[in-house]
Formats: sequence, C-alpha cells, structure tokens
Amino acid sequence: MIIIIMGASHTGKTVLAQRMLEKCKYPYISIDHLKMGLIRSGNTILTPEDDDELIEYLWPIVCEMIKTAIENQQNLIVEGCYIPYDWRKYFDNDYLSEIRFICLAMTDAYIDAHFDDICDHGSDIEKRLDDSDCTADRLKEENKKVIEEFSLTGEQIELIDTDYESAISRLVESFN
Repeated sequence: MIIIIMGASHTGKTVLAQRMLEKCKYPYISIDHLKMGLIRSGNTILTPEDDDELIEYLWPIVCEMIKTAIENQQNLIVEGCYIPYDWRKYFDNDYLSEIRFICLAMTDAYIDAHFDDICDHGSDIEKRLDDSDCTADRLKEENKKVIEEFSLTGEQIELIDTDYESAISRLVESFN
C-alpha cells in the first residue's frame, strides 16, 4: 500500500506521516527532503521558493519511486506539497488500486481560531529555520487553493475545521 499525504503548508502532513509510520510501520519519505537534497547538492538551479517549478521537477521522480514500491510490493508513505492536482493521470488502474490519497486542508475558521497554535506546532517534526512568511492570510490562500483545485479533480479533502487532533487521529485509526 502506498499512502500519499498532500496539503498546504502547516496542515500537519509530516505529523500524520510520522503517526502512520508508528502505527503501520510503513516507512515514509518527505518530498521536502528530496527537494532540499537536490537543491543543496547543486543538482538543480531551483530554489525552495519555486513551488510550481518544483512540482514539475520533483513529481516525475516521486511518481516513479511510487511505481517501483508498488512493483516490489512495498509499503510507503509519501508526504509533501509537491503533488500535482491531476496526480492520478500518471498511474494506470493497477497502480491506483494500491494507492490511498489523503489531502489535508484547514478552513478559514480553523485558521482564525488556531493561528497561534498552528505556528507553535510548525516545527513539531521538522525544524523550520525561518517561518516568518507564515501568516494567517497566506495559510488561508494556500488552503483555499488546495481545496478548490483538488475538489475540481474529484478528490476528497480532509477538512480540519474544529479539532486538529481528532481529525489526525481519525485518519491514523482508519488504517488497521
């Protein structure tokens, strides 16, 4: 089984991946780690701010990693924000039957009510060196875009609206 976890910044993708690793014992890969490895090694001229270009650059690599894991009957959790909205078109039905997609998004009301908590938990798993660009308006804009674009492709969105911990726990418990 492959679990793909996507969502806007600060939605808890890495926290969910870590908890799923602990429950299911599936390894996970952070697309952010792949991105930074390629950037720091000089194997791309892209920068961490080149979001759209990074999707185009990273997704073909991640997609083939997923296919390889499926072909080898290996479990894997892939988490990150560099997943195209039309990700399904890159896999035939045999591959898709082995993939579970989770898209996390926060509502405006949740962001308004919990912005300080969101910022305080931004480094729970991965340490953010500079989180100064995290604003409520930016989070709302990113989450709105994720909700709109993935909804257009028919994806189910896991909305975090009132209680973050309950939403994440429910997702983890859905794997037996």
